[in-house]
Amino acid sequence: MARGKFITFEGGEGSGKSTQASHLVTHLGGQGIETVLTREPGGVPFAERLRELILAKKPATPITEFLLFAAARCEHIAELIEPVLSLGQWVVCDRYIDSTRVYQGRLAGIDADLISVVEAQTVAPNFPDLTFILDVNPRIGLARAEARGELSRYDAASDEAHATLRQGFLDIAAAEPNRCVVVDGSEDEMEIARQIAAVVDRRLLGQA
Repeated sequence: MARGKFITFEGGEGSGKSTQASHLVTHLGGQGIETVLTREPGGVPFAERLRELILAKKPATPITEFLLFAAARCEHIAELIEPVLSLGQWVVCDRYIDSTRVYQGRLAGIDADLISVVEAQTVAPNFPDLTFILDVNPRIGLARAEARGELSRYDAASDEAHATLRQGFLDIAAAEPNRCVVVDGSEDEMEIARQIAAVVDRRLLGQA
């Protein structure tokens, strides 16, 4: 049985990741592809409990937060991502390794070498086949999140911090163009969904 494909969505707060991930699952379902939609941190019961812990209060040190995210990811991979992909089904995930690289690495200052070592021990071979980075002006994204009542402690960061996060995602996309596709998150919701579906059809399904 062929292994399933793994697609992730990344970007700043309010960039539309969850919405577009859901649209893509609907698109894939219309093509007869069984797909599981999940998120990070979370996705499975133990990881969801860690999510509540992480989002409720900032740990005393960045390394604590980093290790909590790593622990949540380990459980997520073992309980959901790896089994689903092994069955030949696809996985679409709202946030994954790039959020750790940007939030805990670029913003919080966790050493990139440490992040790479932990990735090698926890993520491999479950790296995404394709990652969509939804790029939007941080002020637009935060306004969207506030309008939905979904502001988290990360949203309280300074404008400079949000600008750093945005650039971090763009730098990853520039460094890994074979995996990452940057999409303008300020466009119409359904137009973005159409663009994403077209990329998936072309790159992963071999459709023109």
